[in-house]
Amino acid sequence: MVIYPLFDVACAVVDVRSAATDGGPVRHLYLNIALSAATAVGLAPAATSGIPAVLRVWGAWAVTAGLVQLVVGVARRRMGGQWAMIASGGISTLAGVSFAAQAGGADASLKTLAGYAFLGGVFFLVSALRLGRAA
Repeated sequence: MVIYPLFDVACAVVDVRSAATDGGPVRHLYLNIALSAATAVGLAPAATSGIPAVLRVWGAWAVTAGLVQLVVGVARRRMGGQWAMIASGGISTLAGVSFAAQAGGADASLKTLAGYAFLGGVFFLVSALRLGRAA
């Protein structure tokens, strides 16, 4: 679970480097790096507290990172290939609310995180391929 937010940090660092070279906006990407790094750190104590705590941390990250993705995707839509980032941001925001709500229920489970992580990986891949073609 900690690897996914760290992977997000690595991808955002690469994105910052390419956006800075092209003169694109990077401020929100730095925010995404900070959010994902804080999430990776926060998941360690949450994991020792139980599944609801993990879902709350993951949910908060999904909401905030999703909103950042939406802002970045909309700001860079003229570059082309941003639909995957915009869709991913919207889905992350909604999923994060769902994770937080699930944390308060009796059936709190980490199963939904697997689907979220898989879908996030697909969006990362689509974005990378689309942006690679645009470049």
